[in-house]
Amino acid sequence: MPRYELCVILKAMQRPETAAVLRRTVETLLERGALVRSLESLGERRLPYKISKHDSRHTHGGYFSVDFHASPKIVSELLDHLERDIDVLRPTVLKKDTELSKARCCGAQAEKAKSATSR
Repeated sequence: MPRYELCVILKAMQRPETAAVLRRTVETLLERGALVRSLESLGERRLPYKISKHDSRHTHGGYFSVDFHASPKIVSELLDHLERDIDVLRPTVLKKDTELSKARCCGAQAEKAKSATSR
């Protein structure tokens, strides 16, 4: 199963309500067969622009990141589910590389250039 990162912005709420929304989100992932690796709070802050969602305008939100493994076919279902959740302002799913390829690594390119010039 590929590795994904769910980045979600929740509307500004008290801690118990925020915990309930995160619990719902993680349970949704688990029900669909995902393996959740981590949940990270990135803090609550002012949004870069006002977001209108579910007949409300929001200026502050809580930022969270969920790292998980899942089948590719559940990603669209998950996004659809989160779009309908009234407490979620912005859900985004990113596919993560399982490992950094050596071709894209600056160190590997520097070693190639170094060995080419020393010949």
